[in-house]
Amino acid sequence: MRIASNGVRTIIVETANRFARDLIVQETGYGILKERGIDLIAADKPDAFLDDTPTAKLIRQVLGAVSEFEKAMVVSKLKGARDRKRATGVKVEGRKNYAEINPEMVALAKKLRRYKVQGRKRTLREIAGELAQAEFVTDTGKPYAAAAIARMIEA
Repeated sequence: MRIASNGVRTIIVETANRFARDLIVQETGYGILKERGIDLIAADKPDAFLDDTPTAKLIRQVLGAVSEFEKAMVVSKLKGARDRKRATGVKVEGRKNYAEINPEMVALAKKLRRYKVQGRKRTLREIAGELAQAEFVTDTGKPYAAAAIARMIEA
């Protein structure tokens, strides 16, 4: 174990629920650390993991169960909100594609790909160059890469 090999003897976490939001994970993790002689300290309640009395253990486990419940409630609320939004036909997850960010740029890229120049289709790099001339560039001001142009055309 890396912690044992580098001499760590104490781990400080912001709160007990930042160590684990699942009661079994919290107690198992605490047990493993204790077996290895490593102290676990929650900054908000320093004695939570240091006291080994039955009362301290009960309080730690009850608070762990409350944290697990809160996590489940947040997950449930977020899922419900995503499902409601998805039901309206709106995209809810994942990053936006180029067509959603800048439909004019995608339309121009597709148009440039369709129309031939001197009897041949433009290469993806040529399309990137023409988009740059039309002031469609990346956030860093550079022309789009060929792979990005390919994704635009597929969109």
